[in-house]
Amino acid sequence: MKHILSVLVENKPGVLARVSGLFSRRGFNIDSLAVGPTEDADISRMTIVVDADDVKLEQITKQLYKLINILKISDLDPSDAVERELVLIKVNAPPNMRPEIVETANIFRANIIDVSKSTLTIEITGTSNKIQALEDLLRPYGIKELVRTGKVALARGKLAEA
Repeated sequence: MKHILSVLVENKPGVLARVSGLFSRRGFNIDSLAVGPTEDADISRMTIVVDADDVKLEQITKQLYKLINILKISDLDPSDAVERELVLIKVNAPPNMRPEIVETANIFRANIIDVSKSTLTIEITGTSNKIQALEDLLRPYGIKELVRTGKVALARGKLAEA
């Protein structure tokens, strides 16, 4: 089962390396990882998506808490969280196909952020399902390049007590 872990860490050099090293040493695969500062410049939030059963998840959580610089770990319930991803997709776009591609992007509320003689670069944010649906529709045109940020997520409602 996929789990979204929201991990608050001290914003210090080497924290990301220690966390990813822990996953690697324990043989756990990270499906997605996004890291960035929070409203407090001294704290960063890591959003880690892992595929693990409850036993493995408990082991991961216990091991993470043993690392220095880990402040708080939350396993976000998808039904009680807001999650998004950002994706950039460069797609083949000969002039005669551009209106079709632009219309498809508009349906998904995606933005055309770059135009060249033979390609369009599209930016989309949303859930993994929304992004996958757009990717599937663009694939027949020929996707030249694609990059995804990985999930970022927050629990819904007011701030949980630390």
